[in-house]
Amino acid sequence: MSQSTITVKVKLFAAYQEAYGLPELILDFPDGTTVSAVCDRLISEHPELTQWRDLTRFGINFTLVEPDTLLQNNDEVVLIPPVSGG
Repeated sequence: MSQSTITVKVKLFAAYQEAYGLPELILDFPDGTTVSAVCDRLISEHPELTQWRDLTRFGINFTLVEPDTLLQNNDEVVLIPPVSGG
């Protein structure tokens, strides 16, 4: 039996965008994945992002959410690290 997958669009900002050199990614995850697992995957691919893990806020479809929020197919995810500037 194969596990169902979902596809999400991940919008990248600040340090995440700098690490990937892209404004967004399209990624597949197993059904039942939390939004924090998106962050974990990006950090596993770019370990220099580890410093932002505990400081990153999460959004799904223009709403701030808790890290344990489950993703749905076609969600738009944003990872919001702290930013500075003016």
